[in-house]
Amino acid sequence: MDWLNGQVGQETFEGIKNTSLGKLVRDYLLNQIMSGTLTPGQALREPELVEQMKVSRVPVREALRELESMGLVVSRKHSGVYIRELSEEEVHDLYQFRALMDNHAGQMVAQLTPERRMALVALLDICVAQMDQANLENNVQAYYNANLHFHWHFIEFAGNREIAKSYREVIQKLHLARVKNLSTPDHRHKSNAEHKEIVQALRDADNIGGALHCAELLSHHVVKAHKRLADM
Repeated sequence: MDWLNGQVGQETFEGIKNTSLGKLVRDYLLNQIMSGTLTPGQALREPELVEQMKVSRVPVREALRELESMGLVVSRKHSGVYIRELSEEEVHDLYQFRALMDNHAGQMVAQLTPERRMALVALLDICVAQMDQANLENNVQAYYNANLHFHWHFIEFAGNREIAKSYREVIQKLHLARVKNLSTPDHRHKSNAEHKEIVQALRDADNIGGALHCAELLSHHVVKAHKRLADM
């Protein structure tokens, strides 16, 4: 999942051959959105993008159409294209759906073989350590990236491709609200404390009761994240 890395790549695509410029422009803009460089409500001016990336209007328009189909930008007649702003109802529905997927993933991974489960725990420990370091440095973007990887590891290890596809789409949309959710040190510290509880529950999950506890902590973590956002 390249978009999780927040890597922008090159800023112009002049001279690139044998690949779709539209997809390259889309991925560039997607990474800009995911990194917080492009923010909700911000205009995407076609002439500026053409000049910045040294491409024609065709791949820029192709990229903007695809981002609109993904629900990340909105086209306004006689006005232009803007980074989408989610309504409170949309955010609520997305968090609710995400909580269901996280709960299922938590149950599935907690019932993996001990070897697979502990392999996941090792990856989660790395993410938690990265988030601790990001908190020490007050680095919001580093925290956000590690947080995305933390939750994606659960989805990966759960092994359901349809859930993974839906989860990716939900996270991409929720990004428009979630950087704000993690913008305060207090929110980030609370978030990572919950991560540590989840990892410990997974480490101890050697029966169905443990699996349910891990799943419950995961879904409650998502609910709490939504509440922190709503209270801002």
